[in-house]
Amino acid sequence: MARFKLEEGAIVDTDRAAKQWDEASEWDGRNHISKATGDQFTHETLYKSAKGRYYIVHSSQWQGSRDHAEEISLRDAAAWLLKNEHELPEDLAEFEGEIIE
Repeated sequence: MARFKLEEGAIVDTDRAAKQWDEASEWDGRNHISKATGDQFTHETLYKSAKGRYYIVHSSQWQGSRDHAEEISLRDAAAWLLKNEHELPEDLAEFEGEIIE
């Protein structure tokens, strides 16, 4: 369980999320590289809250770093999902045509 305070003051709890998506990664011959961050040490997980808010939890393997969450727009959530090889849920399907060329 992790709770985060978003910029506008809402508190989100990852255990109460309606849905969670993990980042995809690629093997570069030496390391698994996150498709979300382009890095081997920083990671992202996308959540949809029970109230329909999309937010990303940013995490890092770097010592001393702290996880944090950021609310994102519906379009940005759709782009994140497509970049990380996930199917779009119904509420984001309308964005596929404007994101993929």
